[in-house]
Amino acid sequence: MQINIPELSIPQRQAWLQHAIAPRPICFASTIDKEGNVNLSPFSFFNLFSTNPPIVIFSPSRSGRDNHLKHTFLNVLEVPEVVINICDYDMVQQVSLSSCEYAKNIDEFIKAGFTKTKASIVQPPMVKEAKINLECKVIETKNLGDKGGAGQLIFAEVMYMHVNESILNDEGTMIDHHKIRHIARLGGDTYAVMNKQNLFTVPKPIKELGIGVDALPESIRNSHILTGNDLGMLANVQILPEINVAFYDEKLTNIIQYFSINPTEMEKELHLYAKTLLSQKKIDDAWQVLLAGENV
Repeated sequence: MQINIPELSIPQRQAWLQHAIAPRPICFASTIDKEGNVNLSPFSFFNLFSTNPPIVIFSPSRSGRDNHLKHTFLNVLEVPEVVINICDYDMVQQVSLSSCEYAKNIDEFIKAGFTKTKASIVQPPMVKEAKINLECKVIETKNLGDKGGAGQLIFAEVMYMHVNESILNDEGTMIDHHKIRHIARLGGDTYAVMNKQNLFTVPKPIKELGIGVDALPESIRNSHILTGNDLGMLANVQILPEINVAFYDEKLTNIIQYFSINPTEMEKELHLYAKTLLSQKKIDDAWQVLLAGENV
C-alpha cells in the first residue's frame, strides 16, 4: 500500500502518521501566562534531543479544526518557562481528561483533579502526582507553518529535576523503569504502558564494534529459522567465536547423534535450538551450538 501524504486531509494525515510513529512519550506541560493563569496540557510530539545542553522539544500543534494556537504555546511566549511532568500509568486517565480544550480561564489542574505544588526555580506549578518533574527554561520557539495541524516547536532547557524516591532502584542511584510504569501514546485512542512484562534489554555496541551480519558464516546468515533480531545478537560479538572444546550441552549432543545422517534436518534443529538459547540471552551458548553444526 502506498499513501501520498500531502493529498490526505489533516485528520487522515494525523491518523496515518501517529499510528506509524509510535509509541511516543508524553509531555505533560504546565505553563503560566503573565496574568498568572495556569495551563496544563499533554503533548505526544515530545522527546529529549540533547544532554549538553539538556534540551527537550515538544510541539503544541495548531488546531486542525479551526487553526487556533494552543494556550501552552501562547503562555510560553509570555512567560518562557515550563514544567514537564512525566506521565505514568497511575495518571493516564486524568492526563487524557486534561487534553479537553477548556477555555483559557479554566484551570486544568482543577478539572483533571491534579494537585499544584510550587516549583523551585520556575513560575509554573508542578503536578504533585507526577513522580518526575522537569523545570525548564524555554530558549526558543519555532513555527512550522500557519495552517491547521502545523507544529509549533518549543525548545526547553531542563534546569531542575524532581524524582520521587519510590521509583528509584534499590541503591537509590537511578530511576527504575520497572517501578515507574511510563505511558506512551500511539495512534487513535491507544496507549502503551511500560511494565515488567514488556521491558527487555539490548546490549549497546558502544565501546566495541560488532562483527556485523555480513561477517556471519553463510549458513547462519541465510538461515530460514533465525530472524533478523537473532542475527543482530549473534553479530554483536567483537570477534567471530571459535569452538570451545570444553563446552557440553546434552541437547546439542542428542541433536548431532540423532540427525547426523540428515545434514539438512540437523542444521534445522541446531538453528531452532540456537534460536531458543538466543531468546534466553544465552548468546555464547547459541554460538557454540551453531558452530557445532558448521563443523560436523
